[in-house]
Amino acid sequence: MEQQKDFWFRRLHSLMGVIPVSVFLAFHLFVNSTATLGAERYNESVAGIAGLPFLKIIEFLFIFLPLLYHGVYGMYIAFTSGYNAGRYTWFRNQMFVWHRISGVITFIFVVWHLWTTRFSGNAANFDMVAAIVENPVQFWFMIIGVVASAFHLANGLWGFLIHWGVTVGPRSQKISAYAMGGIWLILSAVGVSALLAFKNTLA
Repeated sequence: MEQQKDFWFRRLHSLMGVIPVSVFLAFHLFVNSTATLGAERYNESVAGIAGLPFLKIIEFLFIFLPLLYHGVYGMYIAFTSGYNAGRYTWFRNQMFVWHRISGVITFIFVVWHLWTTRFSGNAANFDMVAAIVENPVQFWFMIIGVVASAFHLANGLWGFLIHWGVTVGPRSQKISAYAMGGIWLILSAVGVSALLAFKNTLA
């Protein structure tokens, strides 16, 4: 009974990570990328989102709750799962370990990011983010956080396709690994380019 409950908790954790959380992260990174087009364009994008009807309900049901469950249960998995050296290949074990490490970094980063932006009491705009990245420690922490989040998303999708029976054979899993590696690089580039755009305004 306990194993069955754990199975469904993990399935829900996997599903929450793919459908609402991954979509939100990718959308968030691409919205931030409008900073590369200038402060005015970025502020227009943020204002457009802020003007959506029922935004608070949408955020609570489809972003905060799934993010909270995926993050908290993910931290539990990260600190209770073992290293399956004798069960899986070297590559699978490396992805297992780095998924857990990137998950912990992402969790800390997301909590900090929400605290300094969404719950800061200040209106989200270009100048606010530029002020955050003005601090070198915060800037590099955001770089690490963005890259770790993108990796966690891409590797999570790779594992999702395996565990949900989409990529069954070694060949399909290898192709999927290359595809997800490409997604990681693209999302990382999008996120880092946005941070550099905020940073460059201060140069």
